[in-house]
Amino acid sequence: MSQDSTSFKPSLGLFDATMVVAGSMIGSGIFIVSADMLKDMGSAGWLLVAWLITGFMTLTAALSYGELSAMYPKAGGQYVYLKEAYNPLIGFLYGWSFFAVIQTGTIAAVAVGFAKFAGYFFPALAWEDINTFEVIGLKIHYAQLVAIVLIVLLTFINTKGIKTGKFIQTIFTSTKLLSLFGLIIAGFIAFKWDVWNANWQNAWTMQHLTKTKGTISFEPLLIGAALGAMASAMVGSIFSSDAWNNVTFIAGEIKNPKRNIGLSLFLGTLIVTVIYVLTNVVYLATVPLHELAFAKDNRVALSASEAIFGSSGTIIIAVMIMISTFGCNNGLILAGARVYYTMAQDKLFFKQAGTLNKNVVPEWSLWIQCAMACVLCLSGKYGDLLDMVSFIVVIFYVLTIAGIFILRKKYPDADRPYKAFGYPVLPLVYILMGSSFCTLLILYKPQFTWPGLIITLIGIPLYYLAVSNKKSTE
Repeated sequence: MSQDSTSFKPSLGLFDATMVVAGSMIGSGIFIVSADMLKDMGSAGWLLVAWLITGFMTLTAALSYGELSAMYPKAGGQYVYLKEAYNPLIGFLYGWSFFAVIQTGTIAAVAVGFAKFAGYFFPALAWEDINTFEVIGLKIHYAQLVAIVLIVLLTFINTKGIKTGKFIQTIFTSTKLLSLFGLIIAGFIAFKWDVWNANWQNAWTMQHLTKTKGTISFEPLLIGAALGAMASAMVGSIFSSDAWNNVTFIAGEIKNPKRNIGLSLFLGTLIVTVIYVLTNVVYLATVPLHELAFAKDNRVALSASEAIFGSSGTIIIAVMIMISTFGCNNGLILAGARVYYTMAQDKLFFKQAGTLNKNVVPEWSLWIQCAMACVLCLSGKYGDLLDMVSFIVVIFYVLTIAGIFILRKKYPDADRPYKAFGYPVLPLVYILMGSSFCTLLILYKPQFTWPGLIITLIGIPLYYLAVSNKKSTE
């Protein structure tokens, strides 16, 4: 592999960075997760509260990350912040979890989401048993193959340089933002006051919804169970709002990173938060609550689109989701490889991952990320892993934001071109909210917690193995 360049070239402006933030956040989640959230909470009011809390947490975290990105404007982002605030082990555990499932699992899930919705146009991709075949005892769906082709294609494109990836990101993110705003405007035009009023009856009574033989049952929840239900529901909204920090991984390729990373984090997360809340308002204004909760395959956006556009709504929403997931995956693939590159520079990952090709991108890192994501595609377990990894993702966010306090004490005189907005109040509020979310999951939904912890803890022996290899080569 050519090593004509040994460092990244800044070529992304504020608009490009904002497109990476927004594009990486918006995948398929906003079109689907509100169904399960309604099953957990059974309430229009609490559904919007869950999205507003998630939006507030995301914005607060983004504003806090601005200080860290200005202090360490280089590739690697959160991995670098954790390493500097705590120690190399904590940084490695994040990087390992990121590679094992956080980033690669998201890439796999988003790619399969693209293929599933392509099934509206290509019947062979419809998620049915007849569209499968077996290889070495492994049942593979044609949609999984399409997902793998998509991952490989986007990886190949991103090996050709940051400008190619930037072009795709800008085009697809702009398109899906305009499409979502179009859906929101159309939804307000088609606003059904009778549906809206019906959905807001008992809007603040939290209840668990179940459906048995076509009959929907409502189970009112006591305070303890209600808190657990809120945490369970927010797994969906947090997953849909994640990946906002991807722009910090490509800091070495952003012009004026000390200013533009923090600003792009704020602008991107604000745009997406507004879109997500308004999209859920449209859902509640066009489709009865029980139909949203039990929409076929959880496709709440499809139900709303059909209510707004009629029979053509299916095609409209399928195209929107394909555009959305394509652009989302490009951003995830582009940014993720930079973390492995930085870990390799610290001799804590495969040596080859720390090299740049003639196009000044970490090609080897891109391909190993591609391979891991493809394995997760074939395993069919990416969805389960992602549901369960929200817990560990939020823990790392909490640790990173707590790192601001640690770094201010460790390096009081360090250059801080931007300081965390609302410090110390807002960072503390995030730490409390994130810790509460994780605690509630441990208490009420342990199945969402232990798999992520196990994946992360596997990184401990791997870290000491990497350190041992590092010492033997010095």
